[in-house]
Amino acid sequence: MAGTSNGSNPDPRPEVWLCHQTVGPEVTPPGWLTDYERQTVGKFSGPREREYLASRWLIRQAIGKSSGLPPDQCRPVSGRPVASDNPSGLRLSLSHSHGLSACGTRAGSPLGLDLEPCQRHPQWEKVARRWFSPVEQEWLFREGDTNTFLKVWTLKEAWLKATGRGIAGNLQTLEVRKNFEIYGDRPEADWQAACCYIEGYLVTVVFRGSRPQWPKITLLEPPPGDFTLVDAVSMEASWEPLFQRTIRPKV
Repeated sequence: MAGTSNGSNPDPRPEVWLCHQTVGPEVTPPGWLTDYERQTVGKFSGPREREYLASRWLIRQAIGKSSGLPPDQCRPVSGRPVASDNPSGLRLSLSHSHGLSACGTRAGSPLGLDLEPCQRHPQWEKVARRWFSPVEQEWLFREGDTNTFLKVWTLKEAWLKATGRGIAGNLQTLEVRKNFEIYGDRPEADWQAACCYIEGYLVTVVFRGSRPQWPKITLLEPPPGDFTLVDAVSMEASWEPLFQRTIRPKV
């Protein structure tokens, strides 16, 4: 199936699919949810319920458009959606914040995705002092810029997702130095990072690959009010590339 095999392309381009969330009343959970997803959404109400449903709707759109299958035939693995279950072969990464959902896809190879609104973290200095390395603190405090901090934060989040780890105790496994020189705790020399602005958000993708690549970024129309799995249409969107970097192994 298209997009699910890397036999002809050992270094596939990562893809990022986005959609805005819609405001509306609570809805009956759609029938396409897995048992795990149905149990999870049952814990939410109001905007949080719609946020969860929008993200699960987007996952199926992303799998479908990456594989060539209709979205109603697509689903992620149970639990944290790090890979596709049907069809198999795609690695996934999910992020959602303040009204926007994003799903990254890549055939056969790990990736991590994080997005943040550009105006988030007004008290970022407290986070940096608590969790960042002395090297990072030194140059970030000298820069004194919220957006610079957010770039570092999304790099760390995307790195942890790509390497399959949580935040607790792991934020310093990736060190971001001045001019965005990046060092990770993995010995492989083929980790890459790409960062851009889109729709008022900072979007960062970390993946393994032999060369830096910009991800393919597609904004989809928002989900319908009842979250029917129609085949979503892409919308016009412009994005601004910021930087690409190879993540060097720490010596």
